[in-house]
Amino acid sequence: MDFTEAYSDRCSTVGLAAREGNIKILRKLIRQGYSVDVADNRGWMPIHEAAVHNSSECLKLLIHSAPSDDYVKSKTFEGTCALHLSANRGCLESISILLEAGADPNEVTYEATTPLFLAVENGHSEAVKLLLQYGANINGPHSWSGWNSLHQASFQGYTEIIKLLLEKGANKECEDDFGITPLFIAAQYGKLESLRILITHGANVNCQAKDKATPLFIAAQEGHTECVELLLSKGADPNLYCNEEEWQLPIHAAAQMGHSNILGLLIPVTGRICDTGKDKVSPVYSAVYGGNDKCLEMLLKEGYSPDAQMCLIFDCRSPMCMVFQKEFFGLIPILLKHRIHLLGINLKYCLHHEKFSLFRHFLKLDCLLPSEEHLPEFINYAIKAQEQYKEWLPYLLLSGFSPLNLLCRVWIYSVNNNALNFTLEFTNWKRLPSDIEQNLSDYKENSTWVPHSHFAFIPSLSHLCRLEIRSLLQSKHLRSDKFIRKLPLPTCLQDYLLCFDILRMNALPEAVDAQGEMAEGMPYSTQSSSEDAERKQGDNRARCSHCL
Repeated sequence: MDFTEAYSDRCSTVGLAAREGNIKILRKLIRQGYSVDVADNRGWMPIHEAAVHNSSECLKLLIHSAPSDDYVKSKTFEGTCALHLSANRGCLESISILLEAGADPNEVTYEATTPLFLAVENGHSEAVKLLLQYGANINGPHSWSGWNSLHQASFQGYTEIIKLLLEKGANKECEDDFGITPLFIAAQYGKLESLRILITHGANVNCQAKDKATPLFIAAQEGHTECVELLLSKGADPNLYCNEEEWQLPIHAAAQMGHSNILGLLIPVTGRICDTGKDKVSPVYSAVYGGNDKCLEMLLKEGYSPDAQMCLIFDCRSPMCMVFQKEFFGLIPILLKHRIHLLGINLKYCLHHEKFSLFRHFLKLDCLLPSEEHLPEFINYAIKAQEQYKEWLPYLLLSGFSPLNLLCRVWIYSVNNNALNFTLEFTNWKRLPSDIEQNLSDYKENSTWVPHSHFAFIPSLSHLCRLEIRSLLQSKHLRSDKFIRKLPLPTCLQDYLLCFDILRMNALPEAVDAQGEMAEGMPYSTQSSSEDAERKQGDNRARCSHCL
């Protein structure tokens, strides 16, 4: 509870005199028999008023007139004694009087705070010296968190006090409840001079907190460039893994948080085992996770693989999967520029996010087609995108994807009639596998589906020949019209192999035109990665954030 603002004027008459430092009135009141140990609504007695206002003469008189020796140790409702109040204000004369009267320099409040800690916290170096002379414990803990005075001095950058504490024997490797040392604190909060002093006195630059985070890691995460430079120059290990999963390094923290200057310092000194090593995580993932295009570009230019490795921690097959997971679409051109290998799973993500122009572009870039392993999941996303099937299905089938892969029961029963009929156009509809024929027959009986009229007849010989020729061609030869246009055939036959008749019959002239386009550029617009990052930044720091 905080009583500091509650009815602060409602003290006793003796307390008021002590607060005002009026020694004459205080003597008169005491001679008249007024009590010196009446507490106000905060538990404050006159001794507390005199201590906090540095009324040294009043303080001496109160101690002399006290009913017992324990008066000097009297506590407020917050567990604060007069010495805490004087140390907090840096009242040297009051501190001296209280200590000589028997006040305990190591007394703690109900929050486990010592007078020495309060003096350090408020930068009172002379008060620190005085408390140490009277036996204050220099090596805490001095607070609930397990911080001691050296932690606090490092946190606040009080270099004079840091030097004083170290000279008086403070343990430079002392740890709080999280295993954090003063040097770690200095690195975390960018206190460069504190860090320099601690290093000069031999503090370990490679200490690790209980979660394995290092000073270099936390400085890289928080963006303290000068601290990173100093730590590296003094032997900090950039390859010291920083958590229980044993993958996170300072380079990951810098990449995720977008600290490109620090990333530039870490790339040359960090081992490449994390790039594509099994059970590791490439910093490319970290840059993507944070939506940081500049850091991603830096890593890829320095030779980090855009494909990286499968990342079980993030449930991603590749960095491109993470782009879709985080919806940082502005990073896609960077990955493509550095020749990422596109996987069939990326097509699934395009359908999920309705990025149909991107779907088409991926096919032109020889993206792997969905494998048998991923077919069920791909079909589920394809069903959700069925209303826009003209935006993606023609391009998928023209790229060599077998329509039989789609014609499972769930597809047949879920897609609209036009999409189903269009899919059948790329088959020998009279010689389908028996299970597909049965599913189609059942569906026709139980739905309003009307097959195209020509499905009742045997396909023409030309269509069957087309299917056979296309099945013999590799998928990469079907991604554009270039290969077929080079065949020694009349243009009309080339058009037939490119299925122009099917596309025109289904009112898809755009697909006809698209057979030769999209190989040069990227015909889709995205938000910039910085806009994406700003929109998504709230949840992307959890993974590597190290919080006290």
